[in-house]
Amino acid sequence: MEPTNLVFLMTDEHSPKALGCAGHPIVRTPNLDALAASGARFASAYTNCPICVPSRSSFSTGRWVHQTGSWDNAHPYDGRVPGWGHRLQAAGRRVSAIGKLHFRNALDPTGFDEQLHPMHVVDGVGDLLGSIRDELPYRHASKKYAEQVGPGESSYNRYDRDIARLAREWLEKREEEGPGRPWMLYVSFVCPHFPLIAPPEFCAMYPPEEMPLPKLHRMEESGRHPWIRALRGSYAYDDFFSDDARRRLAIASYYALVSFVDDNVGRVLGALKETGLDRTTRVIYASDHGESLGARGVWGKSNLYEESAGIPLIASGPGVPKGRVCRAPVSLVDGYPSILECLGVTPAPEDAARPGRSLFQTLSCPDDPGRWVFSEYHAGGAKTGAYMLRRGRFKYIHYVDFPPELFDLEADPEELHDLAPAPAHQGAVREFEALLRSILDPEETDRRAKRDQAALVERHGGREAIINRGTHTWSPAPGEKAERTSPR
Repeated sequence: MEPTNLVFLMTDEHSPKALGCAGHPIVRTPNLDALAASGARFASAYTNCPICVPSRSSFSTGRWVHQTGSWDNAHPYDGRVPGWGHRLQAAGRRVSAIGKLHFRNALDPTGFDEQLHPMHVVDGVGDLLGSIRDELPYRHASKKYAEQVGPGESSYNRYDRDIARLAREWLEKREEEGPGRPWMLYVSFVCPHFPLIAPPEFCAMYPPEEMPLPKLHRMEESGRHPWIRALRGSYAYDDFFSDDARRRLAIASYYALVSFVDDNVGRVLGALKETGLDRTTRVIYASDHGESLGARGVWGKSNLYEESAGIPLIASGPGVPKGRVCRAPVSLVDGYPSILECLGVTPAPEDAARPGRSLFQTLSCPDDPGRWVFSEYHAGGAKTGAYMLRRGRFKYIHYVDFPPELFDLEADPEELHDLAPAPAHQGAVREFEALLRSILDPEETDRRAKRDQAALVERHGGREAIINRGTHTWSPAPGEKAERTSPR
């Protein structure tokens, strides 16, 4: 592949289902749809952890979460594990970041020549409440998720507009400089992450009364998987929706934020075209994880069902086949080799141990039936470690100390029918568990995560001190003060 520049566009909490080109009947994403039409869409793409900090650490390093030790939102990336940014810098490539990184701080050597308007974890520490795993705490801040919905203007809306503006200015400067060695620009928006407050012009596109209610949100509690019941007992978002009209408003607001993101993506893509850099630049679009949006009574992320663990992923530009839909499973750890290949940087010998494969290589075998991807979760609301494997038409979820789940995503894309208990599928369950145990020891990894988290909790005063201090609902945009919600 001929080396080119790369603009990597990342968003936060974009469900793979909420995309026009993925067939959603309501959501409007004309710019992302056009990007997919001009390139390739990966229809089976996943995060390696469905929560911000671990996902971004895994993406940045090309390593699994259990390899980096970034278990939750209080274990942020600090640059000690080398990532693709370090490799690009060592090869003399310019690499810049604009927007949300969610690392420890802007001073750590995380592989960027510059960070423009970055967002990092609060106070360099993050969400300590998510590290309490011995007895899951009730997240009182969940109330704000249900309260702050509808038309309006949030600091996140303003932040994303600033990111789009800075990205356009950055690209205009590169055009003025003229041709040179390939560079990378990482543009990271924060929407459609909650609060679900969207600019009125985008809310007008989605009348709340026309929004369908979430699937399985009314199911009996006994019908939910016990691991999910424990999650809902900690992240009690759904308890604070007063009625279904409020749920419909939240869904409409989320879709409005997706369209708002699409509009900002369009502004960046417009700058590429206006400057002529589109002829020498590839574009990759992805999200750090998805959003459950009320499915099974769960809002936010933090689980391994498709809405939460799946992500949208699109690549376009020189050498990328147009109009291709790739169904081979891929994940964010594939970003590492993809970035190096795009910019013409030879991998180091130690890179062979990383689990990813270049997305551009995967496009040459888009229906690879043997390829599998892996995700894991050890953060807030997780009573025990949870692990996911996707291979072919099947998806397997393994919960420590709880029954597994198995879904046939071709016959049952909404994951309504768990096949794991059926005698006819015991062979598949055993095969997936054997594959999982070839990657890690799920029980020991669960214990290791909890040991690390317990040690962190003690360093910050212990369980009760952290609970009494309260926690922030979401990371503030730069210049904004974090708002804490206390149980008292």
